[in-house]
Amino acid sequence: MRTLILKYKPIVYGSIIALMLIGCKKQDDFLNTKPNQALETLTSLSDVSKLLNNEDVFNRYSDPGIGEIASDDLYIQDSAFGSLSLSIERNAYMWANKMYDATSTQVADWNNPYEIVYYANTVLDALPGIGITGGNQDQYNQIKGAALFYRSFAFYNLVQTFAMPYDAANSGNQPGIPLRLTSDINSRPQRASESECYNQIVSDLKTSINLLPVIPAYKTQPSQPAANALLARIYLAMGNYPSALQYANACLDKFNTLSDYNTLTSTPTAISNNYIAEDIYHCTMVNYSPIAVRRSAYIDSALYGSYSPNDLRKTKFFTILDGLPQYPRFVGSYDFKNSKYSGLAADEVFLIKAECLVRSGDISNGMSALNTLLVKRWKTGTFVPLTASGQDEALKLVLLERRKELLWRGIRWTDLRRLNKENGYNISIKRLINATSYILAPNDVKYAFPIPDIEIQLGGLTQNPR
Repeated sequence: MRTLILKYKPIVYGSIIALMLIGCKKQDDFLNTKPNQALETLTSLSDVSKLLNNEDVFNRYSDPGIGEIASDDLYIQDSAFGSLSLSIERNAYMWANKMYDATSTQVADWNNPYEIVYYANTVLDALPGIGITGGNQDQYNQIKGAALFYRSFAFYNLVQTFAMPYDAANSGNQPGIPLRLTSDINSRPQRASESECYNQIVSDLKTSINLLPVIPAYKTQPSQPAANALLARIYLAMGNYPSALQYANACLDKFNTLSDYNTLTSTPTAISNNYIAEDIYHCTMVNYSPIAVRRSAYIDSALYGSYSPNDLRKTKFFTILDGLPQYPRFVGSYDFKNSKYSGLAADEVFLIKAECLVRSGDISNGMSALNTLLVKRWKTGTFVPLTASGQDEALKLVLLERRKELLWRGIRWTDLRRLNKENGYNISIKRLINATSYILAPNDVKYAFPIPDIEIQLGGLTQNPR
């Protein structure tokens, strides 16, 4: 049976808003719902609940992917670069001054998160009129909490893509993104400051925590551990390590499952043939060719060589095509449908905990958190716990394992942004494309992608410099 639900696509400021009806399912359970084309038709908690149960909006290709293409997570051979079908893929890879051309009228990295924001705002605007009827306080709370979580996650991904890295001393003066806080399509907010953006993101999440269930019905739905894990990720990006540790611990207090790679049944294109046990909240990135097609991109052979032969990630994350070991290809996604996972999982939270503990000077417990993860990644009986003689060595070990564990998860772009703001890192990325060299220097203005041209033209937004 095919059912219908509101579909809002695409969202661009000042442009015509289109409402479509599409099929929707949640974890293979089809939803029975009526078509909704306006806010006033949402008259029950059941209506708004079904509106949130659209994986095509909230989970599938929901997160920006151009930061992953621009990072040092992947490299592209000249032959593959020339065959990329989208100019945005080529331009993101070489950090071009002009990111979009006449064919880039639909920029998924912008549109998809703002589509989530629209859905979330539609629900949040409808709830007061619906109220709590029939003793449905728990359902009301979960719906509100989910909408706040989704909006927060979308705003965070947009800030990581279209605004410069967070700087506490200057966040009030740096432009962030437009904060759309209403479903009114006539509202056209200008760019808020980064400070205002992060305050809204954090506020939404903190409010959502106690409204959400500890255990969601499906991994594609938010939960208390997911909200805490996302807060830990956000505070890490902000360089607020005590708060990142606080929320990492809060997540792990309720969910600390790690998958043993010795027991996983992998597929040719994914780490598992189902949702992995340590997955807390499941979503994927925009499906660009360099991310989605393993022949399009490879990883640095030196990084590949840093994995021990007894480290199961070396065989579960990578494949060697055409007998070319200098071009290892990534196949280790946590998405069993062969999209690239960008969700929240326990391994990331353990790594956040380890890093924050080490930064606080608690080297022993920091290394313990790291080793708790790594023992699940090595062949049974072969792992020797890592030790460090001092804070610098411990931090290097943690960051290296973070690099190796979270490859192609949409996280590296933010890590480059935050680490380059600290003394001692200064990570430059270099490309050689058809004999021409390109360099992305630390703290370059190109760490904020241009806002799509149509948004500048129709919404009157201030453009990022290049």
